[in-house]
Amino acid sequence: MTSLKMLSQSEKALFQIFYAIDLQVKVNLNRVLAAFRQHRVGTHHFTGVSGYGHDDLGREILDRVFATVAQAESAAVRIQFVSGTHAIACALFGILRPGDEMLAVAGAPYDTLEEVIGLRGSAQGSLREFGVTYREIGLTETGQIDWRALSTAIAPQTKLVLIQRSCGYSWRPSLTIAEIAKIVRLVKQQNPDTVCFVDNCYGEFVEDREPTAAGADLMAGSLIKNPGGTIAPTGGYVAGRAELVEAAACRLTAPGIGRSGGATLNQTRLLLQGLFLAPQMVGEALKANYVIARSFDQLGYAVNPPVAAAQREVIQAIRLGSAQKLIEFCRAVQQVSPVEAYVDPVPAAMPGYDTQLIMAGGTFIDGSTSELSADGPLREPYVVYCQGGTHWTHAALAMEAAAAAVGPAPGFAG
Repeated sequence: MTSLKMLSQSEKALFQIFYAIDLQVKVNLNRVLAAFRQHRVGTHHFTGVSGYGHDDLGREILDRVFATVAQAESAAVRIQFVSGTHAIACALFGILRPGDEMLAVAGAPYDTLEEVIGLRGSAQGSLREFGVTYREIGLTETGQIDWRALSTAIAPQTKLVLIQRSCGYSWRPSLTIAEIAKIVRLVKQQNPDTVCFVDNCYGEFVEDREPTAAGADLMAGSLIKNPGGTIAPTGGYVAGRAELVEAAACRLTAPGIGRSGGATLNQTRLLLQGLFLAPQMVGEALKANYVIARSFDQLGYAVNPPVAAAQREVIQAIRLGSAQKLIEFCRAVQQVSPVEAYVDPVPAAMPGYDTQLIMAGGTFIDGSTSELSADGPLREPYVVYCQGGTHWTHAALAMEAAAAAVGPAPGFAG
């Protein structure tokens, strides 16, 4: 059977799953619409201000809408956050003080947080350089949370627990909301004052609630991922308990300014519209993940999440097994992209990573992972991470090209 025919059959087999995703989209969209209605969003909120950003009504409404959607006390949604890592770093530096400990409970954090913590690099003002200690609980052999270790892990100096929802550049399952709620419960049983902070990147609108609705004290993420709905031009957010949101905002701006500063520069309409579109765009990205997973599973490659697993975020990993296949896969995806399809991706160094990366990202928003992209580090076992997708049909076309480029897995009989 040809790869193209196998891909076509994969798509047909997924339509029932697609219908279930559409029902989830309806639930999440209703949640967003209710927040827009509650806060009386109007066209007068689309006009932003310049300068210091004082008394920006649109920004204030956006914060309130976002907090309501997340079932959080407060939120700060800002174009001044340059990335999800920046929003996370502001949260960590806002909460942690010299002598405090940060405990990562889902294994090693994402690569770009290593220099924030102080695991790599020096003389950059990392948490470690400011006297914050770090500890992590490794995952089990099957890539799961070590619940036994977590149940006794909180020390008197453990000020903050880092919960990374996404798998990042690893082969573990991403966390469900139920698992995050269990983590929070175990932590609070040991010390109610320990802050449970969630790196929520790639997880927004995947389920019918966010970590802050499941007990997390604070979460952060990027607007060029899920909550920007593919049209937010830049930015990030923090949401959770009001005093913690303010602490993070004070690291973004300055103590005494906090959430009251930051001009929106007439971007509020895009941010609100992106939030409205976000449930639908996440639904399409989830469908794309199923197309990718089933297609390459049938070609003999290991995929994560597996085809039978419920999708937990908008990342689908494929273990390709060689650097050349990783490069060819990304080149194929780039050639089926709407922007710069003529560009040939090559491995290169990237700030925040200690390994060369190759990235296919012919997206309208530079670096957007809510649009279809594919990337991976040039290291064993050479896994490509596909992300986002404005519609599953685009992913299907990209997978046809990628399958033709890399072929079946070695030893695959078909």
